Amino acid sequence: MTKILGLLRHAKSDWDDIAQRDFDRGLNDRGRRGSTLIGNHIRDHGIKWDQLIASPAIRVSATLEDALPELEPIYDKRLYLAASDTILETVQEHAANAQIEPDTVLISGHNPGLQEVILELVSPAHENDLFKEASIKFPTAAFAVLECNIDSWADLKNYCAKIVHFARPRDLDPELGPEF
Repeated sequence: MTKILGLLRHAKSDWDDIAQRDFDRGLNDRGRRGSTLIGNHIRDHGIKWDQLIASPAIRVSATLEDALPELEPIYDKRLYLAASDTILETVQEHAANAQIEPDTVLISGHNPGLQEVILELVSPAHENDLFKEASIKFPTAAFAVLECNIDSWADLKNYCAKIVHFARPRDLDPELGPEF
């Protein structure tokens, strides 16, 4: 059996008010454009997400409101700036213990944790060009899809996956590429 794990990093955050708490930062204009664009891409990609688990940080909730307003996130405070082990534990807890275990789970949160998930789950035998791109940089509003060779989310562990999709806003609109 295969389970599908999606990873969505929040879009570009607003740094205009440097006195604002990190948790409370929203999105800047570029972030709103990127989140809407990646949301359309996620829908067009064709996976129906059974469960969405997200960090409650304002920039994550704003990304999801722009990108995927049709999905109802489960906000879990442990995902705020979480390391990969916490992200994987959170997936296992929510997905494996759901009334009906989902086949597809989308996680929305922060780096470096999301990028670390890719590095830990993708087996060396399945490293490909998508893995190389995602391992170099997992920028804001990046979206990755991993196929996990597991029967239950409780079995989620290192080297159980391969990356089958990776998209960044700049791949969809060159104007959203790096600023120099």
